[in-house]
Amino acid sequence: MRINYRHLNYFREVAHEGNLTRAAERLNVSQSALSTQIRLLEDRLGHALFDRTGRSLVLSEAGRIALDHADRIFAVGDDLLTALAQGGDRPPPFRVGALSTLSRNFQLRFLQPLLAEGGPELILTSGNGDTLLRALEALSLDIVLSTEPPSRQAFPKLVAHRIAEQPVGLFGSPHRLRHDSLAALLAAEPVILPTESSIRTGFDSLAARLDIVPRVAATVDDMAMVRLLAREDAGLALAPAVVLTDELANGTLAAAPFDLPISETFFAITAPRSFPHPVLGALLARDLTGAMR
Repeated sequence: MRINYRHLNYFREVAHEGNLTRAAERLNVSQSALSTQIRLLEDRLGHALFDRTGRSLVLSEAGRIALDHADRIFAVGDDLLTALAQGGDRPPPFRVGALSTLSRNFQLRFLQPLLAEGGPELILTSGNGDTLLRALEALSLDIVLSTEPPSRQAFPKLVAHRIAEQPVGLFGSPHRLRHDSLAALLAAEPVILPTESSIRTGFDSLAARLDIVPRVAATVDDMAMVRLLAREDAGLALAPAVVLTDELANGTLAAAPFDLPISETFFAITAPRSFPHPVLGALLARDLTGAMR
């Protein structure tokens, strides 16, 4: 009464190829044999997995559900093979997902212990939160770096580890910072705002309390672009200092001498696994808050 996983794998190959002939060639089986295996799987599941229109194969609703499960099932199998092959001299690749908006400097600091010679190969993927978290659920990633914990409703099994928190400040060319108060600074100078929710919410609240309507030079969904615009003197960047490490060190940019009631928290998100990557525990044990100041 169980699913025949060979049939499931054949279905998965056809679904990803979108073509029976190419899938049969990849699997080194005849088209008729492949069609028979998929029909047997459909009989077992009680649903048609493809809508057949002429020569085209389009996934049905049941087929899309089956493909999602099949991808996760075979990802777990790949994970098992990788985990049990860890007896060699070199650890398996460490697969990291990071929000496309996340500071590159922060990512480098988090991964610094792995950059030494002899460390694991790093496979870095950037993208939006939901896509990365789905990949983490499917065990296609070892960890996801984010500025927000995952939704408990959407991702109940994922675990968010708080690994750092840093104050958010205003940074810009020194000539823009010659103001006596934070209110005067924000009233006079344009600002470059990230879309990251906790930072933007904190800034909007601050502006309301100061009774100021700030002049926004740019609203950006990428911290790397916030950094570049500040370097081009487009305005004052609202960001954690780690985003502008090099510019602050060489004096291109400076920090405004006012404390803001805004901070950004960084999370490392993991999925429960029987065989976690061997470097994961040591990375999660580090608190980067002090190292980022």
